[in-house]
Amino acid sequence: MDGQQLAAQSAAPAPVLPTQAPPSVSPPKYTDDRLLIDALRRGEEPAFLWLVNRYHGSLLRVARTYVADSSAAEEVVQETWLGVLEGIHRFEGRSSLKTWVFRILTNKAKTRGVRESRHITFSEYERAQDEEDEPAVDPAQFQASGFWTDHWAVEPRPWDDATPERLALSKESGALLEDAIEQLPARMRQVLIMRDVEGVDSKEICELLGLSEANQRVLLHRARARIRRLLETYMEGETRGS
Repeated sequence: MDGQQLAAQSAAPAPVLPTQAPPSVSPPKYTDDRLLIDALRRGEEPAFLWLVNRYHGSLLRVARTYVADSSAAEEVVQETWLGVLEGIHRFEGRSSLKTWVFRILTNKAKTRGVRESRHITFSEYERAQDEEDEPAVDPAQFQASGFWTDHWAVEPRPWDDATPERLALSKESGALLEDAIEQLPARMRQVLIMRDVEGVDSKEICELLGLSEANQRVLLHRARARIRRLLETYMEGETRGS
């Protein structure tokens, strides 16, 4: 795709972009940003399909935290991919390509969210955090009185092959994990997906979401704690049933 074709595409009505490669297409893996960027600038379709396959799901989950429904989130992600196609020749590499794609997504999602009156202002977010002081571990798991106050009431059992991390790899627990992420409050979900799913740098997350480093750490800690507690509950139930 040359510059003239790209300009014509941007002027035309937004097409429906693919969300995954056709079964007959096996896009190569791009382990280096520079190789991927060069391929995208040359208009190589396998490179674009690889990028879509790699990030579409996470972009959709983040967009869903800003807008009213899944349909609107899908539209935001489609607009993001158009933004990637239209802007790749101007990308200067000051951040990773992944961060740049998420920046396009958050900008478009915020704009759409404001239109739908669903955008969470920072002051509203701070008030919600002030009202919530959620412990990372259930206090009921600790001794409440006596010499051993604040020690374990019941020693946590060792994790072997049935650890929450290993369970997360199974199909059933993977679906459970997806559902748990969807139930997180919007900001926790955004931070968890960007940091733990996609590996975006914490400083870049702060910039993308307008958070302080301290707030980003708190949100990530609480999100991880909620997910872990859910997986622990699942693991204990599986152990009792075995």
